[in-house]
Amino acid sequence: MRTKTTPINEHQTVFIEDDAVFPSTRFQGSKLKIVDWIWDAIKDMDFDTVIDAFGGTGSVGYMLKTKGKKVTYNDILKFNWYIGSALIENNDIKLSEEDFDFLSQKHPEVKYPTFVYDTFKNIYFTDEENQWIDKVATNISLLDNIYKKAIAYFALFQACIIKRPYNLFHRKNLYIRLSDVKRNFGNKTTWDTPFDIHFRQFVAEANHAVFCNKRKNKALNQDVFDIEGKFDLIYIDTPYISQKGTGVNYLDFYHFPEGLVNYSKWPDMIDYKTKHKRLKGNGSLWTDKNEILSGFDRLFKKFKDSIMVVSYRADGIPSVDELIYLMRKYKPNVEELKRKNYKYVLSTNHSEEVLLIGR
Repeated sequence: MRTKTTPINEHQTVFIEDDAVFPSTRFQGSKLKIVDWIWDAIKDMDFDTVIDAFGGTGSVGYMLKTKGKKVTYNDILKFNWYIGSALIENNDIKLSEEDFDFLSQKHPEVKYPTFVYDTFKNIYFTDEENQWIDKVATNISLLDNIYKKAIAYFALFQACIIKRPYNLFHRKNLYIRLSDVKRNFGNKTTWDTPFDIHFRQFVAEANHAVFCNKRKNKALNQDVFDIEGKFDLIYIDTPYISQKGTGVNYLDFYHFPEGLVNYSKWPDMIDYKTKHKRLKGNGSLWTDKNEILSGFDRLFKKFKDSIMVVSYRADGIPSVDELIYLMRKYKPNVEELKRKNYKYVLSTNHSEEVLLIGR
């Protein structure tokens, strides 16, 4: 494996595998396409420890890991925590071919539940696919290494998402995949590709992403206000609320992978009144237009001793001017950087991406 050396500071050098690459993702809101722009904005700042407070796909935290920073990833959704564990906290564990074979096969000594098959019939996947998901989710739970488990979950999430119209679980719409009609979106070949093939692809991608930056990185699964510790820099990328007041509710969009990592508790978590069997819960202050401004104020106050870096959409609620006003309560220096005509994943609109930096 070829390596390159990257200086962390005058006392440390980190060895990073040249071919380690962040895996592909279809998650809404991912900043993967603009991580280089974000790095250009902060690379000359004096910081070593960083927290990616709303980690999501982990693309920003992963980028900072490649730069030799000591990264703490956090996300309140448990399935995202597994992604952070696989790609950021994990330094060297990968899934072997034997692991893949174990995950892909049924084992006579194991009693396999049929919860997905029984509960989600004709909602997201075919009967055969639901049985495959039950099998693999059960086998993942039997792995005894947390990082192997995290990589396997990552691959399972991605395999489920790539086979979904719109890459979401926000409505009951299996019929879109199965209808024999002309389409102007999506990729029926991808939808019809067997789960095993997608799963193998994403295991390979996750394995390829694993590397060690010689730092003790960490993945957390907490409410951002419960995080303890001091960090030189905090990166903030909260859910987006449009000018119409509609918030992006990631729990609603991705309740299915969140259920998968809570498999034994899943039956008690579902709101059975909904057609698409979403999880109970109505979002958080980050999806409430009446609460989000006070949420930012609390967040800025909590991390007032850190460099603050906020990714934001210029057309969101609260406004950019309101955020700048709040940040200036705690930071004397506030800089606004703009990236025009950035198209968000799964969005039809081109919007201005803004980076607010408080020091």
